[in-house]
Amino acid sequence: MNNMSRPNERTGLARLLGAAGLFASLLLMTLPVNAAPQSTNAPQQLETATFGGGCFWCMEAVFQRIPGVKSVVSGYAGGRMPNPNYGQVSSGETGYAEVVQIKFDPAVISYRKLLQIFWEAHDPTTFDRQGNDIGTQYRSIVLYSNQTQKRAAEKSRADAARHFSAPITTQIVPLKKFYPAAQYYQNYYNQHQSLPYCQSVIAPKLRKLIDAGAVPAEKK
Repeated sequence: MNNMSRPNERTGLARLLGAAGLFASLLLMTLPVNAAPQSTNAPQQLETATFGGGCFWCMEAVFQRIPGVKSVVSGYAGGRMPNPNYGQVSSGETGYAEVVQIKFDPAVISYRKLLQIFWEAHDPTTFDRQGNDIGTQYRSIVLYSNQTQKRAAEKSRADAARHFSAPITTQIVPLKKFYPAAQYYQNYYNQHQSLPYCQSVIAPKLRKLIDAGAVPAEKK
């Protein structure tokens, strides 16, 4: 009897092992698959700085040449009416200032360093004026996006004040709304370097900043 029962035992064991294997396969199919690990080389989150220091063409040309700056857009901020245009802002009646909005990589350049360049790139002691550009639209202004930027701007202004013989008139105010200027006014110096304003105002400013080491020298 024992010898006759062994084939049945082997058959039962085989069936049991087969069922166990099928169950294991089904179990593996239903288990969640771990997501691929996130790359440690993810791009750095960009931050925004908004400055006004006279004609936005000058500021645009300066900050476009700073390593770590990803984009510079000329526009308007600090005023009252919605959707202002260049003619309206130029009237000096809207409360807007000509400004640049800068997108930068804080892993390459800090907001504090951008502020240092800002003080060097214009005269913050002349009220509502930069050179022959006169009016409220040409005032010196820092528009902060958060409280961290506000504190940094206030400290930077206090530090910069020691390097000027006259008081700094720069406003430090919250950014409420930024309006980009029309496309014609964007990237102006790079596209119109031969024009009189670019030759007489922007080019000398860039040369001065390059000589001071605030802006990298132009590549030949």
